Amino acid sequence: MGNTTTTAGTIAAMNDAHRRAFLFPRSAPGRTVMTRGFAALESDLQARLMLALVKFDAFTADNDPHGEHDFGRIVVEGAPPVFFKFDYYEDDTLQYGSEAPEDPSRSYRVLTLMLAEEY
Repeated sequence: MGNTTTTAGTIAAMNDAHRRAFLFPRSAPGRTVMTRGFAALESDLQARLMLALVKFDAFTADNDPHGEHDFGRIVVEGAPPVFFKFDYYEDDTLQYGSEAPEDPSRSYRVLTLMLAEEY
C-alpha cells in the first residue's frame, strides 16, 4: 500500500462522494443500508437526517483520527442521534473484506445508518 496519508485521503474522498450522493449513481460501487431503528423513524425525520448526512463535514482529529471520513454522528432537532459508518468489502456479495478500500475496482462500500443506541 502507498503513502498512508495519500491512501487515507483517497478513501476519505471516496467516502465523501458516496455519502453526498448516496441516493444517486456513484463513481465507486456501493450501497447504503439502515438498521431497524433508523428504518422505524418517521419518514420526515429520516429525510432530515439524510439531508444532514449529505451535508456532514464536521470531521476532526478527535472523531476521524485516520482521516478516512468513515464514521460520524448526526444530530437534528427532534430525532435521536444517528451514527453513519462505512465498511469495505471485496465485492457486492459482502463475503470478504476489501484489502484495498482506496481502489474502487477492488472495494465495495457499505454505508450504514443507525441510531446511536444501536451501535
